[in-house]
Amino acid sequence: MNNQLTSSKLPSLSIGVSFTGSDPVCIDKALYLSKQLQLDMVPQAKLEKYKLLLLYTEKGLQIQLKHDSASKTPATLHIDFLSDALTYRRRHGGGIKQSLARAVGIKSGIRPSVIDATAGLGKDSFLLASLGCKVIMIERSQVLASLLEDGLERMMVSDKLESSIKNHLSLLHGDTITLLTQMDKNDRADTIYLDPMYPHSNKSALNKLEMRVIRELVGDDMDADQLLETALVHAKKRVVVKRPKGAPLLNDRSPSHIIKMKNSRYDVYMIHEG
Repeated sequence: MNNQLTSSKLPSLSIGVSFTGSDPVCIDKALYLSKQLQLDMVPQAKLEKYKLLLLYTEKGLQIQLKHDSASKTPATLHIDFLSDALTYRRRHGGGIKQSLARAVGIKSGIRPSVIDATAGLGKDSFLLASLGCKVIMIERSQVLASLLEDGLERMMVSDKLESSIKNHLSLLHGDTITLLTQMDKNDRADTIYLDPMYPHSNKSALNKLEMRVIRELVGDDMDADQLLETALVHAKKRVVVKRPKGAPLLNDRSPSHIIKMKNSRYDVYMIHEG
């Protein structure tokens, strides 16, 4: 696991680090993270003053986002690669026949290496790793990278998951375009996977809790077109872009083929060497 918590911009809202309970491990982790990200260490008595908190609990690190209305319970976000939902999808999601697997190039006996260049909450990365792909997640948000790092740490020490999956998933933090450009040619992945944040629409799925919190953290991926062009240069075999149904093509570039689903699609760009 390789995590590079460097200098990406933090969200422009009040943000702090704290913990619940009195577990010394949670306290130590909170203190370390506040220093690492140069954020306020918030006493429990002053938690209500912060719009967003990175909160260590007995279940691990979570993001807590306060609603504008004082009457509403804060929204929380937590990464758990061992959750019932992910376990069910891993076991019953269709294996190598599911759309995600086909999009990245998984076939019988073939497991491409993958860079998930917009990792987010890491769910697609985890599922690809569980199918046998070596996956490097890249996340430029310091807050989301911290959440992913915590999820990976808990996954690594769990006895509920095969070691083969644990060894197939790693994390980098930083600007994806910069990291791809600096990557040694021998370290490039077969497939680069992109799932950029789509601009807000009242008809989109972005009203869901997870997406609302992520939008507060990272906003829209305004450089998605440039990211596609960079990925096309640095992928060995293909670039896959997940898009909502009806969304325009990135940079007006036509894919080699499209895998359609009910509410979204995968635009697949094959790399032709020569």
